[in-house]
Amino acid sequence: MRAGDISAQENECTGVCYRSFSDRLLAIHFPVGVVMTLIDGLGYLASALVLLTFCMSTMLSLRAVAIFSNLAFISYGLGDGIYPVLILHIILLPLNVVLLFQMVRLLRKAKRAAATDLSPNWLQPFMQPKHLKAGETIFRKGDDADLLYMVVSGEVRFPEIDRGVSAGELFGEIGLFSLERRRTQTALAATDVDLLWISDGALRKLCERNPGLSLYFLRLTATRMTENAARAIGVGAVAPNPA
Repeated sequence: MRAGDISAQENECTGVCYRSFSDRLLAIHFPVGVVMTLIDGLGYLASALVLLTFCMSTMLSLRAVAIFSNLAFISYGLGDGIYPVLILHIILLPLNVVLLFQMVRLLRKAKRAAATDLSPNWLQPFMQPKHLKAGETIFRKGDDADLLYMVVSGEVRFPEIDRGVSAGELFGEIGLFSLERRRTQTALAATDVDLLWISDGALRKLCERNPGLSLYFLRLTATRMTENAARAIGVGAVAPNPA
């Protein structure tokens, strides 16, 4: 009798049926019932982690749980020989890891910004460049507010309040975050200016990923509105009465 026939008869006599090569390896050290319990447990754990992702309140925690879910599904796919599941989560694992590190890096930048002097330098990598000649209008009072700007070089003036912003300063945030979403002032290029801008949609996505960014703009907007109100009061106090 051939060795393969003997092995088959032994399996039939003992009632052992291995579903994959990994089952055979595990069976060397653990009884068959224990092996099946471990593999099924990994499947249930992976499914529970997927369910848990729907309960996460932040994207950071969701990505962390998703990574553990990927690892559990990879182990389950290996143990039970379910290769479509295995391949899918081998692809998803590095994707979730990369997104998690991006969010952690963004969170650190936002925390530094919220704890310091409202420096907007961390926002530059997400912005696009724009150049304007002296005298050009950037936006007018009452226009739709859909972009946030930062001055790279030159000066921008707001004639209604006789105020200007120069290199390194943001502007346009008040209209962007107001309920009416309208410009509250007219912005003119007092000199040739180089600007950076970011769209409302892109900025909203950054804020949704990290509430710390919303805190940054809350502080910035409150500071700017207080300054503008004080300046308006000062201008009104020195203005002559109409004849």
